[in-house]
Amino acid sequence: MNISRIILADDSGILLTGLVQLLKTEFPEAEIKAVETGQALLKEITLKKWDIVISDIDMPGRSGLEILEQLKLLRPDLPVLILSMYKEDIYAARVMKAGAAGYLMKTSATTELVHAVRHIATGKKYITPEIAEQLLDSFKEIKKPHELLTNKEFEIFKMLALGKTVTQIATEISMASATVSFHRKKILDKMNLTSNANLTHYAITNHIISDI
Repeated sequence: MNISRIILADDSGILLTGLVQLLKTEFPEAEIKAVETGQALLKEITLKKWDIVISDIDMPGRSGLEILEQLKLLRPDLPVLILSMYKEDIYAARVMKAGAAGYLMKTSATTELVHAVRHIATGKKYITPEIAEQLLDSFKEIKKPHELLTNKEFEIFKMLALGKTVTQIATEISMASATVSFHRKKILDKMNLTSNANLTHYAITNHIISDI
C-alpha cells in the first residue's frame, strides 16, 4: 500500500509534534496532518481520503473508543492505529474488537510507530504477544467485572473512578445527566459494587487508573 496521507489525533502537543516529525522523516512524500480532538479527526475523515489514522484513546470530549467506532462506520477499510498510555490489558482487546488495526503504548511510540504504520498499511494487524494473549483471554467464559461493561460504560466507569461527578461527566461527553446516572447504576450492578468509592478502589487495584 502506498502511504500518501497520514492523520494523527492526540491532545498532547509535545508528543504529537514529535510523532509528526518522525513520520515526516520516514515518509517524506506523504501528507502528515495533526489534530487535537476526536471531533476534528472525524471531520477530516469526511473531507479527505486518508491512508492511515493514528489516534490517542484519551482525548477531550468523545472517547477514543467512540471515535474509533464512528471512524469504522465512515470508512470500514481505513486502518486505525490506537495510541495509549494504558497497558495492553486495559484497552487492547476492546479496541481490536472495535475494529482497530493495531494498539501501541505511547512509551513505545518513538521506536515502534513506523514499523506499526508500515505493518497495518499492508492490511495486517499490528499485534504484540501481549495483545494476542489479551485477545485470547477475552474469549474465556470467566471475565473480570470491568470486562462485562460496554465500551460506553467502561469510559463512564473510568471517569467515575477518577472522582468526576455525574454532572461533570455529562458535560464532558455531551450526555444528559439522567443518562449518565442510568449508566452508573448499570455499571455498579454489573460489577456488583455499591458506590463510587468502590469503583475507585477497584480501578486502582486493577491498574485501570493510577492511585489518586
